[in-house]
Amino acid sequence: MDIRTLLERTAAHAAGFLEGLPERPVGPTATLEQLHKTLGGPLPAGPGDPGQVIDDLAAAAEPGLSAIPSGRYFGFVIGGAVPAALAADWLTATWDQNAGLYAISPAAAVVEDVTGRWLAELLGLPAGVSFAFVTGCQMANFTALAAARHHVLAATGWDVETLGLAGAPQIRVLAGEERHVTIDRALRYLGLGTASLRAVPVDGQGRIRPDALQTALAEPGGPAIVCAQVGNVNTGAIDPVGPICDAAHEIGAWVHVDGAFGLWAGASPSLAPLVEGAGQADSWATDGHKWLNVPYDSGLVFTAHPLAHRAALAVVASYLIHADEDARRDAVMWTPEFSRRARAFPVWAAIRSLGRSGIAELVERCCAHARRFADRLGGQAGVEVCNEVVLNQVLVRFLDPAGDHDARTREVVRRVQEDGTCWLSGSTWQGRAVMRISVSNWSTTTEDVDRSVAAILQAAAQTP
Repeated sequence: MDIRTLLERTAAHAAGFLEGLPERPVGPTATLEQLHKTLGGPLPAGPGDPGQVIDDLAAAAEPGLSAIPSGRYFGFVIGGAVPAALAADWLTATWDQNAGLYAISPAAAVVEDVTGRWLAELLGLPAGVSFAFVTGCQMANFTALAAARHHVLAATGWDVETLGLAGAPQIRVLAGEERHVTIDRALRYLGLGTASLRAVPVDGQGRIRPDALQTALAEPGGPAIVCAQVGNVNTGAIDPVGPICDAAHEIGAWVHVDGAFGLWAGASPSLAPLVEGAGQADSWATDGHKWLNVPYDSGLVFTAHPLAHRAALAVVASYLIHADEDARRDAVMWTPEFSRRARAFPVWAAIRSLGRSGIAELVERCCAHARRFADRLGGQAGVEVCNEVVLNQVLVRFLDPAGDHDARTREVVRRVQEDGTCWLSGSTWQGRAVMRISVSNWSTTTEDVDRSVAAILQAAAQTP
């Protein structure tokens, strides 16, 4: 089969999947056993026809797919893919560029350079920040904290890249009690360990309490890194980043902002006041595959200290053709990866297709949908909205006349997932079971919200 026929056949499968989203169940329908049966079997002994391989893959995988691109997928904090970004991602796979070096792919390097600067401007970050495109916010947090580790140890005269951590001044890391787990994991990756972490008390919505942070910072100790959160993974709450930066910088601490989705509030004129002060931080991490709605995987990291960023990540080898960084950019100097996908192409396409105003409108619309969920559900007897809906996150609890609210809430979540009208996840927040609704998809409509609310209330009515 010639390549054009194969790709056209593949495009037909892809278009069919997207066109079927409005009516298909949002959750997967196949069992584990069914998927093993259709996708498994013995190792193929010889070549197969490429067209038949694609047909078989599409048929076998489809029942096990979640309709994540659907406007009624509200699980975790997962966006969709705007059409231009999806199409650009197809081209990215077709072009198959290794984006590590300018010498390998000048177009990939320039698009990354341009797009990184666009993103910093969109998010309200300081001019001249360094940046990198990574797999997701896990590696964005890792990259930023690697730069932070270099910076705070260099201030004590310790070269961690040469000497390692054995014998180094002990770094203390302060983060809120409701920080995202990727912070802890990044500390493990970096050799700092979770024992270096001091959990700072938070308020009722999960925001770091400035008074508690002041107390923690005043305790004796070595160099410090403070991790703030812009967008609590459950409530969407935003730490008071300005006061956090003021307090931390007084003792020379580095402030890192984990803004996996909440940092995008800075792209909206009406929501930007929520993240006031975030630009004073030293590093920032976010995801493009959340609120920018580009395909996976697309993590983004920025630092206000390019020298520390480069010192922590750069690599040089005699067999590589390194660019003159005054004019050209080698991404390998800023990321933890060597060979890497050209992730900036879909991001460039998303920004070009939406523009500043379109991105702001997308974020604001998702937040409006979240408030509609809260208003429609919270107005019902026996339903409690647990959080202040400041962004796109809604926590809902279903009250049980017998008092077992946790069990009833979990059962309603299970029934909603089984129904298939929409898909959302459960969570445990402050010791209580909750339904967690995250509105992050560009294609979600008011009709999607209302249809989902009706399905949720029906599930609640059917739950004893």
